[in-house]
Amino acid sequence: MSKYKITLIPGDGIGPEVSLAAQRCIEATGVKVDWEVVYAGAEIMEKAGTPLPENVLESVRRNKIAIKGPVTTPIGSGFRSVNVALRKELDLYACLRPCKLYPGVRGLYNNIDLIVVRENTEDLYAGIEFDEGTPEVKALIEKIQTLNPKAKFNPHSAISIKPISAEATERIVRFAFEEAIKLKRRKVTAVHKANIMKATDGLFLRVAREVAKRYEGKIQFEDRIVDNMCMQLVQRPREYDVLVLPNLYGDIISDLCAGLIGGLGIAPGANIGDGVALFEATHGSAPKYKGMNKANPTAMILSSVLMLHHIGEAKAAERLEKAVAQVIKEGRQVTYDLKADRNDPTAVGTSQMADAVINALK
Repeated sequence: MSKYKITLIPGDGIGPEVSLAAQRCIEATGVKVDWEVVYAGAEIMEKAGTPLPENVLESVRRNKIAIKGPVTTPIGSGFRSVNVALRKELDLYACLRPCKLYPGVRGLYNNIDLIVVRENTEDLYAGIEFDEGTPEVKALIEKIQTLNPKAKFNPHSAISIKPISAEATERIVRFAFEEAIKLKRRKVTAVHKANIMKATDGLFLRVAREVAKRYEGKIQFEDRIVDNMCMQLVQRPREYDVLVLPNLYGDIISDLCAGLIGGLGIAPGANIGDGVALFEATHGSAPKYKGMNKANPTAMILSSVLMLHHIGEAKAAERLEKAVAQVIKEGRQVTYDLKADRNDPTAVGTSQMADAVINALK
């Protein structure tokens, strides 16, 4: 097999433990990887003076493929979020979050298999904010009222600006349709609030409809208002397939969909740009569980499955996903959160669950 040079960012908190579990599982598939390990997050802050050292970005740009454990953004670091900074610096415009329910995971549903495609560069996550009472927000309010005399809001407001462009919308919707074709899906649903946000969400919906015309006869297309979408996903989740959303709605809906399949501990993620991709579990770093060998490694291992598919190692990806599914279905060698009783003494640790997945690969 080919040998791949891949950046590994272990993260902090539980990050190193779940990252090691994923790394071991990837190697157990037989895919040969040359790992370049670099560090980001709270624990490197003291040494490097920043939670996102430049060598991390350089490594990902050079290798084009990276996998990252959860990281903690230290308070007062100057970063809103290390994760957001990585996505912006590398222009990882598409956040891909499959939400698939595996037999053995206890919940209210069955046969859930959704894909959330979230735009990663615009909307409220663009970070254009003005604090209440500052000279800048006062100047902005005056300018808004000059441009739109009908605008009425409290003069003591803080303001966030929500940019949505035709260019960014076109590429994220096109990405969603191309993923639907690649994965043999049937339908793409654009999610918006165009009934109220007529300029920004209206543009998103209009461009989505234009892109959808290129795929007529191949993939069905529909749209849903975001609040109705939340209700629909709770009531009739199996009616949906691929969802494409602006950033903020995508953040909310992806967690809702993770709840349908058992929680963030099961939910993998990928951030994809043109020629660069970063794979990561969608849960946080949970520092209070650091070093306890307790965290569920499933999301991180399934993120590895996404990565293997991305680099063209489909057979290895399918074998690894089947191994994870087998371990979850058997329910013996799983972490506490996958047991019927979270206090079940037969629950195993992070590394032991990885061992079980590796054994299932054999």
